Amino acid sequence: MRTRNKILLGLFVWLGPVFALLAIFGSDGKNDDFKPQNEFKLEPWVDLKLGGIDLSINKAVLYVFLACAITTGTMIWIAKRMQDRPNRTQTLVEGAYDLTYTQIAKGNMPGATAAKYFPFVATLFFFIWFSNMLGYIPLPTNTEETVDIFGIGLPAFALYAATANLSVPLVLTLVVWGGYQIEGVRKHGIAGHLKGWLPAGVSGVASGPIFFIEFISQFMRIISLSVRLFANILAGHLLILFMGGGLAVLLGIAALGWFTMPFALVFFILEVGLIATLQAFIFATLTSIYFGEASAGGH
Repeated sequence: MRTRNKILLGLFVWLGPVFALLAIFGSDGKNDDFKPQNEFKLEPWVDLKLGGIDLSINKAVLYVFLACAITTGTMIWIAKRMQDRPNRTQTLVEGAYDLTYTQIAKGNMPGATAAKYFPFVATLFFFIWFSNMLGYIPLPTNTEETVDIFGIGLPAFALYAATANLSVPLVLTLVVWGGYQIEGVRKHGIAGHLKGWLPAGVSGVASGPIFFIEFISQFMRIISLSVRLFANILAGHLLILFMGGGLAVLLGIAALGWFTMPFALVFFILEVGLIATLQAFIFATLTSIYFGEASAGGH
């Protein structure tokens, strides 16, 4: 069977029950007030304005604070419990150390550079990992929907991740980008650092166009590094949201939820078990590559 026919068959098998449920149950369960995009809308909880800068407290700020607190608290808790004879927790921690130092930092940077920037790379990895994982724990952050408990309207539970907001990955990316540019200039000088943008062996007339391309690619790294993390986490949350019931509400087919819920569970397990860690690993690895490249003076 041709690939196109397989895709069409798969769509028919998946969409067939959807239209059957629509024909049987009609639009029962439709809610026109439901707006999926509002799950990622940042309503200010505490208004704070400093001139033209908005410093309001919202759920994104809460998630960043929680990720920082958990990362710091975990590292301090672990540091105080290191033993000569490792227990199970320490064995797990040593595995994480080996991943961040041996595989990520030392595997992509010269020895001296890896030793210098390992704390920064490891902090990035664990902060992003905790931020991603925290995004799959339901927390009472949905202020649009409230739950009445003893006469008090409390926010409903919802999923959200700080890394699903572009501003957080973008700030992390700008710190990384600026950091390795400074490292390159510090070690090789401005001229040497810029010369290192050219691949080895390139000279003469070809160096001009290739340098221009590399100049553009340096700034494209800001987009690729930040958007990769943001888009993957946002897409995962959207899939869970729609498969977990959002699609049934939008289409007005309440019974559709029974069909899409298993997919939501699969996406949830995939995101928690793979994507959250993979994105933290990719971000930290690319950071190490960029710092290693700047320290070595070129490609």
